[in-house]
Amino acid sequence: MNRLQSIGKIFPRTLKWFLGGMILANVAAMMYDPLLPLYLTHLGADIRQVGLFFTISAILPLLFQIFGGWLSDSIGRLKAVAIGSVAGLFTFIIFLFAPSWQWGLLAMATGAVGRSFVAPSYRAFIAEQSDENNRGKIYGFSDAVFAVVGVFGPPLGGWLSDHYGYRILFLVAGAIFTVATILRVSMAISAGRQRQQKFKVVTPEPSEVVKPSWSNLKTSIAAMIALLMTGGVATWILVSDGIIDINFNMVGQLLPIYMQNEVGITNTQIGILNSISSIVTMALMTFTGWLSDKKGERVAIAGGMVILSASMAVFILARNFYAMAISWAMFGVGNALIGPAYSALISKAVPEKLRGIAFGLFSTSVGVIALPAPFIGAFLYETFNPRLPFILPTIALLVVVPIVWKKFHLKPNGLATSEPVATSTD
Repeated sequence: MNRLQSIGKIFPRTLKWFLGGMILANVAAMMYDPLLPLYLTHLGADIRQVGLFFTISAILPLLFQIFGGWLSDSIGRLKAVAIGSVAGLFTFIIFLFAPSWQWGLLAMATGAVGRSFVAPSYRAFIAEQSDENNRGKIYGFSDAVFAVVGVFGPPLGGWLSDHYGYRILFLVAGAIFTVATILRVSMAISAGRQRQQKFKVVTPEPSEVVKPSWSNLKTSIAAMIALLMTGGVATWILVSDGIIDINFNMVGQLLPIYMQNEVGITNTQIGILNSISSIVTMALMTFTGWLSDKKGERVAIAGGMVILSASMAVFILARNFYAMAISWAMFGVGNALIGPAYSALISKAVPEKLRGIAFGLFSTSVGVIALPAPFIGAFLYETFNPRLPFILPTIALLVVVPIVWKKFHLKPNGLATSEPVATSTD
């Protein structure tokens, strides 16, 4: 109780509203996201076409992520989130009326625009609400609260699709997302009015809100690339993320198909499994955020990767719902360890004025490398063995652990370095 009261004191009121909007929007997204490959097969796609769909879809965010992160740095987090939310509305509308799986690509394009504005702003916004000593704790608590989207979204989506069909699923999800959009736009308008009237703004936007320009964009990208070329923490975050994302992008779209076709899991059960993972994550996030602050980010990240690898091994061996539940619960533990620590590490390794573009650039750089992964995963699934694509990320996670342990260090002043330094154990 005392820990929750302590967190409440360092958790600004506007961040609570901001997080509320994020929860509503992502409950809506999580209602369909775990089931999207199955929806595509419902619209007539085969396994390889599903792989092709997600490969093409992976191209779309690459066109927007850097721009979205830079615009967030330039015009402010709340404005960027509002723009992204309006774009995201069209995703639900298009999926609702899509006559074939190819139309889903247009929905993914509007979704990519939305996420490219929202995702970098979310992490950067939280960093600006906290000091470095409490950042892991704040990310942990935020992610714990945010994990509710995985508790309610997937089971609700699975139940609706099983009992009423996918159209009703997208109709309900779209209505929820509309409420989130109204809240986000209202917050952006309110923040703009406060700034114009020179009131004290309780929600800090970027320290300097500047008029967007191409020269400013080029300067920000050049500064970020220079940071990535130093060989410090930012460089190794990019390397480790690249290895992991290549492997997990091969299997992301195959998870529900594998569970339904090979194990006999229903849509509702797929939703419950996602919910189990999110409940475990939510229960542990506050503790893992504290662990990141006290023991160092590399401890939490390395431990999380070992547990994620073990969860994938259990997934591969699972032959029924209950074994799958163990795998997804372990996945929740790993995600709880990695999430706050990674966010805190990036926010410390990157200057405040580059945080938005940093989150966008990390995703874009990794995305280019991992671009063909979904199609490769589908090819391996159909050509050799359905289990083969899932074995590769199990191994990749263990390969990355030594990199994390040796390279993920920060100097006491927060500047990135690849040399080990002592971390606080108070």
